[in-house]
Amino acid sequence: MTTTKKVLVINTGSSSIKYQLFDMPAGRVLCAGLVERIGETSGTITHTVYPGTKNEKKVSEKVEKVSHTDGMHRIATLLVAKEWGVLHSVTEVALVGHRVVHGGEAFSDTLEITPQVKEKIRELIPLAPLHNPANLTGIEIAENLFSEATQVAVFDTAFHQSLPPKAYRYAIPNSLYTQHGIRVYGFHGTSHKYIATQTAKLLGKPQEATSLISIHLGNGASMAAIKNGQSIDTSLGLTPLPGLVMGTRSGDIDPGVVFYLSETLGYSLKEIKRLLNKQSGLKGLANDNDMRDITQRAQQGEEEAQLALEVYTYRIQKYIGAYLVALGQTPDALVFTAGVGENSAVVRSMCLQNMQHVGIQLNPTLNEQGKGMRLISAPDSIPVWVIPTNEELEIAQQAFGLPVS
Repeated sequence: MTTTKKVLVINTGSSSIKYQLFDMPAGRVLCAGLVERIGETSGTITHTVYPGTKNEKKVSEKVEKVSHTDGMHRIATLLVAKEWGVLHSVTEVALVGHRVVHGGEAFSDTLEITPQVKEKIRELIPLAPLHNPANLTGIEIAENLFSEATQVAVFDTAFHQSLPPKAYRYAIPNSLYTQHGIRVYGFHGTSHKYIATQTAKLLGKPQEATSLISIHLGNGASMAAIKNGQSIDTSLGLTPLPGLVMGTRSGDIDPGVVFYLSETLGYSLKEIKRLLNKQSGLKGLANDNDMRDITQRAQQGEEEAQLALEVYTYRIQKYIGAYLVALGQTPDALVFTAGVGENSAVVRSMCLQNMQHVGIQLNPTLNEQGKGMRLISAPDSIPVWVIPTNEELEIAQQAFGLPVS
């Protein structure tokens, strides 16, 4: 008989904390919430009990300047609050699963957090200066608040540790890799792993015998070529900047542009970093990073928005072509996921137009109808699926399945 456990999943960002409490192994969400605008003059805490059920209840609070510590303490209070709580005591939380963005080459699996693990996460801060410090802060606060729970780290980069050297090495001096770890690490690994698992289940195949192209399109975006259940190539690199066009990130760009911005136009490195990460992508092309608004503007004939859509989807098309070659075989499926991938029929259609010659063809009616998990391809096509991602459930499952001391 499987013992049930309460698993709290925490995603601590630089200015937010997302959380979900699961009843495992059933995967039932007991509550979920978000602390926003950490470090600003005012913040918001949203807490939902039994989301998606007839018993759903939601509360939203405005708070004065909130820190990560304040936010985590409020989460712990809400878990046991008389009206909004789902626990009698925080000691009922058996496991706390933490999303950690960068695990470098040190971590290829989910593992229990120890002082040594925390120290290594700290050492990796230069590779993820915006994310790993916040992740570490969340871990240390949770250790105090949920002191009887086992703390577990799930690394965003871990799924991509199966990349072969030909895919993860950059053509730069060897010493930059051997001494400083400069290589492709990839991100969104938790999402891509979840999609790989779900696709195998859909197809009735073992995951280790399933090959697919996973297309994660949100404000951040990435793709992965997954062969026999393992990631063999991915579009993000040392950082979450390269690859696909994203909401505010440029994606792939000639490195010489950086030199031109600096030497000819006088930009500082800080200004270039902000430009490529915060002011580029869809925002740079269309002055907006919301795909819904851009699509509406494009449909109204606005050329700037139309071009943004074309650049965005053409980049995805090129990666699909590259990953068909990388796989070396016909994939079992192409899968769209995340906010844009799950909800934009226009984007999916543009990504896959004129691909009949490589065996990919949408069914327009299926593409434009329905919600949730669904097949959207023509009968004689490589199967194209829409599968909603669930990174929090994947983290909960990995934490629950981990043998702990």
